[in-house]
Amino acid sequence: MQKRKLGNGGLEVSAIGLGCMGLSYGYGPAADTQDAIKLIRTAFERGVTFFDTAEAYGPYKNEELLGEALAPFRDRVVVATKFGFEFDANGGQSGMNSRPEHIREVAEAALKRLKTDVIDLFYQHRVDPNVPIEDVAGTVKELIQEGKVKHFGLSEAGAQTIRRAHAVQPVTALQSEYSLWWREPEREILPTLEELGIGFVPFSPLGKGFLTGAISENTTFDSKDFRNIVPRFTPEARKANQALVDLLGEIAKRKKATPAQIALAWLLAQKPWIVPIPGTTKLHRLEENIGAATIELTSEDLRDIDDALSGITVQGDRYPPNLQARVDR
Repeated sequence: MQKRKLGNGGLEVSAIGLGCMGLSYGYGPAADTQDAIKLIRTAFERGVTFFDTAEAYGPYKNEELLGEALAPFRDRVVVATKFGFEFDANGGQSGMNSRPEHIREVAEAALKRLKTDVIDLFYQHRVDPNVPIEDVAGTVKELIQEGKVKHFGLSEAGAQTIRRAHAVQPVTALQSEYSLWWREPEREILPTLEELGIGFVPFSPLGKGFLTGAISENTTFDSKDFRNIVPRFTPEARKANQALVDLLGEIAKRKKATPAQIALAWLLAQKPWIVPIPGTTKLHRLEENIGAATIELTSEDLRDIDDALSGITVQGDRYPPNLQARVDR
């Protein structure tokens, strides 16, 4: 697989990474451990060198899974994890916490769970309104100087926060949602990243599965699947948003590809420093996602997609109000 550089910090990764959250958390029951290990190792064999996790996924279980799965080739991959939450006794998120001492505690615990001596990319999972971003960046800077972390990242941060953090410790990558059905980053975030030389890692690049065409208004989700509370996934919104999937299907037929591959190829075509991290629990979907890296969308293809999208208004918010409040503006 082709490689890409995230930002000016020299961090080189595969053009498509693997978002590992869904193997443990968020989309229903966790995958069988051995099946999950097989999927992660197959991804590596197929050229994926960028694996994304967080202490919040489980919590903790996803980092432990990656630690075991990646151990045989740890020195040949890039592992990203995240800090920034507190958890209650039941494993639920009980609030944000990016205080310097807490960041250090999370780093030490993550190193053990990941069975490694260094975290390649350490993201603040969400901006903590109670802790100045300068203190956060300064703490990660110290961890980098101590050799425990290589690169600093932010997630769902606004442009001003990115600038303030970057002035203290260069930010290597921003991870935020970006896809054909969530293009808000194009307004302010992408120009800011381009100016500062920061890479972009889109999560949910397939619209939490919707852009694959495998979800319809009649699809039912597992009781533990968080899409049950996402406004964009109400049956009414899914019915209204089907027009976007139909459009992707038409373009996919023309390119002898799948809708998911077109959605990922579109992201790759936006900027050379964008690296999407689609997640999956299925080996055939992994192969499909990896195949997107070989699809070339011409300027005419991209223009056709933009023209067609201009006539489609996506229905429904991407988060319920309580989670939307955590997104930094």
